[in-house]
Amino acid sequence: MSRSAHPAGPRHADVLPEGHYAGPPADLNSLDPRVWSRTVRRNADGVVTVGGLDVTALAEEFGTPAYFLDEDDFRARCRAWKDAFGAEADVFYAGKAFLSRAIVRWLNEEGLHLDVCSGGELATALDAGMPAERIALHGNNKSTEEITRAVEAGVGRIVLDSFQEIVRVAHIAERLGRRQRVQIRVTVGVEAHTHEFIATAHEDQKFGIALAGGQAAEAVRRALKLDGLELIGIHSHIGSQIFDMAGFEVSARRVVQLLTEVRDEHGVELPEIDLGGGLGIAYTSDDDPREPHEIAAALGDIVRRECAAAGLAVPRLSVEPGRAIVGPTAFTLYEVGTVKELEGLRTYVSVDGGMSDNIRTALYDAEYSVALVSRTSDAEPMLSRVVGKHCESGDIVVRDAFLPADVAPGDLLAVPATGAYCRSMASNYNHSLRPPVVAVRDGVARVIVRRETEEDLLRLDVG
Repeated sequence: MSRSAHPAGPRHADVLPEGHYAGPPADLNSLDPRVWSRTVRRNADGVVTVGGLDVTALAEEFGTPAYFLDEDDFRARCRAWKDAFGAEADVFYAGKAFLSRAIVRWLNEEGLHLDVCSGGELATALDAGMPAERIALHGNNKSTEEITRAVEAGVGRIVLDSFQEIVRVAHIAERLGRRQRVQIRVTVGVEAHTHEFIATAHEDQKFGIALAGGQAAEAVRRALKLDGLELIGIHSHIGSQIFDMAGFEVSARRVVQLLTEVRDEHGVELPEIDLGGGLGIAYTSDDDPREPHEIAAALGDIVRRECAAAGLAVPRLSVEPGRAIVGPTAFTLYEVGTVKELEGLRTYVSVDGGMSDNIRTALYDAEYSVALVSRTSDAEPMLSRVVGKHCESGDIVVRDAFLPADVAPGDLLAVPATGAYCRSMASNYNHSLRPPVVAVRDGVARVIVRRETEEDLLRLDVG
């Protein structure tokens, strides 16, 4: 059952040694379907297509760098998660992975719920028509304004992250004459096997209220006493980019134990638990993520088993896939600008984007794949490092990759699995302009987030 975790960066920021990479693939022109979105192909001319459109035409129309999102793939993944968990569970898309008004509309049409963690994400969700009762508000330090807007809108749940927030939400709800549905986020002491920056369930980090020392039990006591709150359940999230279900098993066991303690002390069986998200995707051919139906079966079995042992009714389960839905659906398209060979080491291939459109490699050594997509090549494989154009030596897009030795300026490269966190975490470093997001489907491409312009950049600079 257990699978090793993919290090979204090496665990606790240890740097992988030089030469850790595998050898070149047998065919540099092949596209691993585990890594690329579902409609990506090479056409008869060797040019990569997505949604029936070739990347050279897309680059000409929309420029580079740009994110191209496969709408059919996104919708199919929404349906797969919803179908896997069925009517007895709720699937909340984690908007922090990537959110736009088009994404909200697709989620609504596919019947998913939406998890937001800021006022901006909440505004986007409401503006695009997501029913408020299908929205959850997260965050470790929600402002009074964010909480007020969420309560006024009637969001389906607010996830409480501290003792102060319990009182803050209750006070705002009472002032507005509401009784707000809430969950309490607990840290269960699970050491998820992932990079320390995205492990979220051990005690020494900013999220949640610890089970250790009885803090979570005390949070429940306080929430149950406040008229402005309707405590509906417990929330736990153990990290991100996780392949191993063992951590979820430990988390579920400890959450159910807390539910048992709540029942025994207060005579209340809380009706819901949320086990969060964090399930991994394939960034490289070495990654082996689970399918939604496997995840649903495993989590369902864990919860049912633990509840049966505790004599509890099985609560309604929620999960929060974000990366697992949007991550594989998009790739970033770049144009090669320079090629610099370092004899005896590697060749540096510089593209027209970089850490401003994908900070994850610099942030925690995330690993990606890359392919030459504007043509095929029979040249020998060349150990390469794909780097950006920014004034940082750490401006690396793909640390170790094999590209054809004839890669040249003007070629197009694509990095798959960039749908999650890349545009969300994009910046204007070096006053770069953030790329557009272009949705493709059935031979039609349309911008859903436009490219920034210099006018956009200067408009905020009041001089």
